[in-house]
Amino acid sequence: MQNVTISIVSHNQGRIMTQLLDRLAKYSTYIKKVIVTHNITESKYSLDNKFPFEVFEIQNKTPKGFASNHNQAFGFCDSDFFCVMNPDIDIISEPFQGLKDCFQDRSVAIVAPLIKNTKGQVEDTARYFPTPFGLAKKLLLNQNGAFHADSKEVIIYPDWLGGMFLLFESKKYKNLNGFDESYHLYYEDVDICLRAWKHGFKVILCKHNEVYHDARRSSHSDLIYMKWHLTSLLRFFIKHFWRFPNKVI
Repeated sequence: MQNVTISIVSHNQGRIMTQLLDRLAKYSTYIKKVIVTHNITESKYSLDNKFPFEVFEIQNKTPKGFASNHNQAFGFCDSDFFCVMNPDIDIISEPFQGLKDCFQDRSVAIVAPLIKNTKGQVEDTARYFPTPFGLAKKLLLNQNGAFHADSKEVIIYPDWLGGMFLLFESKKYKNLNGFDESYHLYYEDVDICLRAWKHGFKVILCKHNEVYHDARRSSHSDLIYMKWHLTSLLRFFIKHFWRFPNKVI
């Protein structure tokens, strides 16, 4: 059943984004629509009449943030599930079957697959909520805040999941009012997962499914990204002031 809408935002990433669409067309039968947002002016690749799902394109007049782009795309979602996906994701098998099965638990709101880098190493996309103490350990002890779980567990309940690939039940995304657009970039994923737990919903990492991510950590090399990162972190702390939810699993 085609009941997944995917939102992809391109920053002059037409080539890799088109490769991703080719992969999705090859491996998945659950996709109803892919919404491609061109956040900056770029050379568009031909996307018409090429895929077994609808491709809907948005050209922003001015660049928007992560949250604004995906909330805008959600306005065109008419399916049961809404997936936020980076254009630098790669898949080698059906990515949605195992993830959708997790929603048989009606309290589940957000699910993500196991994400590996291009070398096949598991990325630390499942994490604990950030705290000043945790940040100090990261700086002084090189501890990255990754969520610790039994390696044999297939279903994991971390505090939050990285936003490069998140699958939402659409009605719960709407219930959460989507991403908080006061963040321009970074911590939108932390924030929405925290709000999901506060609403009594569950956030799940499902190791039944694996995808690959060609990570580009701009915040380590570009001052404007570092500024956005630090600004979003401060906004997160001020907004939630360590009022973290009691997770019920």
